[in-house]
Amino acid sequence: MTDVRRAAGRYPGGDPAAGIESLHAFSFGPHYDPDNLRFGAVIACNEERLAPGAGFDEHPHSHTEIVTWVVEGELTHRDSTGHETVVRPGDVQRLSSAAGVRHVERNDGEKPLTFVQMWLAPLDPGGEPSYEIVRGIADSTPYAVPEAAAMLHVRRLGAGERTAMPDARWLYVHVVHGEVRLDGEQLAAGDAARVTDAEGLDAVAVTRAELLVWEMS
Repeated sequence: MTDVRRAAGRYPGGDPAAGIESLHAFSFGPHYDPDNLRFGAVIACNEERLAPGAGFDEHPHSHTEIVTWVVEGELTHRDSTGHETVVRPGDVQRLSSAAGVRHVERNDGEKPLTFVQMWLAPLDPGGEPSYEIVRGIADSTPYAVPEAAAMLHVRRLGAGERTAMPDARWLYVHVVHGEVRLDGEQLAAGDAARVTDAEGLDAVAVTRAELLVWEMS
């Protein structure tokens, strides 16, 4: 079964006056929706836009796997375990908040910053926080988050190209750029498809496109 969620249906958030614009795919903060709490392990998929100099001051997280994908610009990350990193397009950043961690996310550059941040629920809450960044991840190299029994696939397609989707109990497909056809539906930038018991599906690019695909068991 494929459940398509359009970009226009995301919950708005952030603080536009402070240069922060957020769009939430799942129940988040004041936008509580008991019918939209999670899909598989995914509990948040937030599109964040930060103006130059804007950002999220130090704030806490716990019991969450936080995976970040920069679309454009550069994201400065600092956390309470001592990591300070600049995350660029093509990099995958993961912060395992475990029993508790604090971090800062800012746009310290001169250009606008857009990133997609996805939160996953771990199988076993608690433990020690950890951090990882993979530079320039390739399409053919899925990124594993075993703590949440999940795998992230990045797919970049030229117009007319086709790519096979993983077979999975839960499949979450987020369109970063462009337009694709999936299971009879046309998806544009910001749209997402939630597929249950995915098997034998292909995505076909209508235009040049980039997809983030979560495979979950």
